[in-house]
Amino acid sequence: MTAPKLHIQHISHEFEGEDQARVTLALSDIDLQVSEGRFIAIVGPSGCGKTTLFNIIAGLLAPTWGSILKDGEDMTAKPGVVGYQLQRDLLLPWRTIIDNIILGLEIRGMPKPEARTKVLPLMKRYGLGGFEGHYPSQLSGGMRQRAALLRTLLYERDIVLFDEPFGALDSQTRAKMQEWLLDTWGEFHKTILFVTHDIEEAVFLSDEIHVLSRRPGRLVARVDVDLPRPRQRSLMLTNEFLEIRRKVASYIDDMTENDEQGLHV
Repeated sequence: MTAPKLHIQHISHEFEGEDQARVTLALSDIDLQVSEGRFIAIVGPSGCGKTTLFNIIAGLLAPTWGSILKDGEDMTAKPGVVGYQLQRDLLLPWRTIIDNIILGLEIRGMPKPEARTKVLPLMKRYGLGGFEGHYPSQLSGGMRQRAALLRTLLYERDIVLFDEPFGALDSQTRAKMQEWLLDTWGEFHKTILFVTHDIEEAVFLSDEIHVLSRRPGRLVARVDVDLPRPRQRSLMLTNEFLEIRRKVASYIDDMTENDEQGLHV
């Protein structure tokens, strides 16, 4: 059998307190296999360990137990193997937009003139044409995030992690960015893991949704999103979409209800 593109293999993680006496279990036995080219959404309540999990996948944090496999090879605690986009755009204010976008290409050794030549047509195609000489402070939040996403996709990693990249955007800009991400994903053919608190966003974007429990984060459900692609905004009004949304929300609501019952015990 072909190894999955990504195997999150029985990951658990503990954080020690300052006095090293108290230990917090953040993640508990996360096991997830991701096939190549899939768009995976991860949802769960605040504090469930989603960002900790992404830091482990990205190699920025060594897990207490378990391992991360890419194409069957161990990549645990090895940074730089996957692309990683945080909620903030993290554009460098002293670099123009085009020079921010090509940063990953430069890090990989491509000469700046060659990188700019490669990126210019993509900027025009994805709505950033004419802004290559602008600085981040001169652009809207949506355009800055678009530049950051393009920079991440051009880093030439076949797995990309997105940690709530649209969380700080207004609803109208967020909707446009969701559609833009689906367009670019279709062209770049990446395997994507996408963290979000927005259930509608998870359903609209993904092939499957995984639900994490409250801390310690455990995978409690997988919901397949059997909706046709390419996806239009009108899809969100269909019974099929609303049923998937209801199913995912029911897992979140069950966790909230259990918490409230615990307060009255």
